[in-house]
Amino acid sequence: MLKTKTIGVIAGAAVGDALGGSTESYSVEAIQDRFGGFVEKIEGPFYPDYAAARPIAPYYKGDGHITDDSMMVESLISVYEKVRDHLDAFSFAQHIIPELIEKVRYIPELQRETLLIHRLYYAEKWLLQRLHLGKVDPREAGVGNMVNCGAAMYMAPVGIVNAGNPENAYREAIEITGAHQSSYGREAAGVFAAAVSQALVPETSVDEIMEVTLDLAKDGTKSAIVAVLGKARELDSWRNGLGQLRAAFRPFDTMEDEYRDPSLDARKPSRLKSIEELPLALAMVTVAKGDYKESVLGGVNYGRDSDSIATMAGAITGAIHGVEAIPSEWLETVERKSRRDFRATGTLIAQIAEEIHAKDEARLTIIKKKQNNLFREKLGVSE
Repeated sequence: MLKTKTIGVIAGAAVGDALGGSTESYSVEAIQDRFGGFVEKIEGPFYPDYAAARPIAPYYKGDGHITDDSMMVESLISVYEKVRDHLDAFSFAQHIIPELIEKVRYIPELQRETLLIHRLYYAEKWLLQRLHLGKVDPREAGVGNMVNCGAAMYMAPVGIVNAGNPENAYREAIEITGAHQSSYGREAAGVFAAAVSQALVPETSVDEIMEVTLDLAKDGTKSAIVAVLGKARELDSWRNGLGQLRAAFRPFDTMEDEYRDPSLDARKPSRLKSIEELPLALAMVTVAKGDYKESVLGGVNYGRDSDSIATMAGAITGAIHGVEAIPSEWLETVERKSRRDFRATGTLIAQIAEEIHAKDEARLTIIKKKQNNLFREKLGVSE
């Protein structure tokens, strides 16, 4: 059960990421004009001549190519593979840098093998600048970075290694993302990891997952989730509610309706603001009642940071239902086009999670034994 659900997390996130790449940064209206209505399947790039259309980001998004969201998930899994235990900011920092600047891998959006650092967005390159070049304390290296979803988007593996314990997933994600993000960007990472953790519980409900996020979320992140979920619960489909969901989130955003036009306080630390991606992903899961395909398509058609919204929605619903819920033609295409084997990756992190769980059980046994001995000593009772 855990294995198929874990594969569902990894494959579900990657497929959502790949579909969302075609529509990323564009409005609902622009997406429907470009694709002739709602996007219902894997599509090509928004601009066929993608390299010339946006020279600052000449990436081949679309046609089943995963983006940096999925490749950072891969990197975090590799870190867990090396440590084979829970992570803190120091162990994360030690192992994430070689993933970025030493490991050569196939980058689908670049159509070649190279280092991941050459594909990452500026907020993720911050890891290299602060941890490797600046030698900043990993617990606070994220301070000063632009606040965005860059840390949250790859926190699904934290939920997996803490499956069924969302409080621990939240704490571990908050701990390690101190090396990458601060403020509401870091907060969203913790809440997303918790959502995945709860989604892995057998027979959990969408409402239970949402309750976990509301129990753990703080400040603007919690307020944004409350507002957006409130609107989502009024809708019978995302197809007639994309504008309403955007309106519900708008008060918590630092990005304008024209997505590439940031406000004057964009991406600055705040206790009142939130990243958009997590509340919208939770909303899509809620509107779709946990259905994988509809949750992902909601994120894809919302536009803006659609690949990250669809990644998070895909991870949560993939956890609920397992890999079988993912349309096979989508999964096969994304694996082929991205040159990946998500079943193998999901199996790997599932095995690591089982090892970590066994270590947790052993540690708990030792703690209980020590506590029992102390109790006996106080009572003057020998074994």
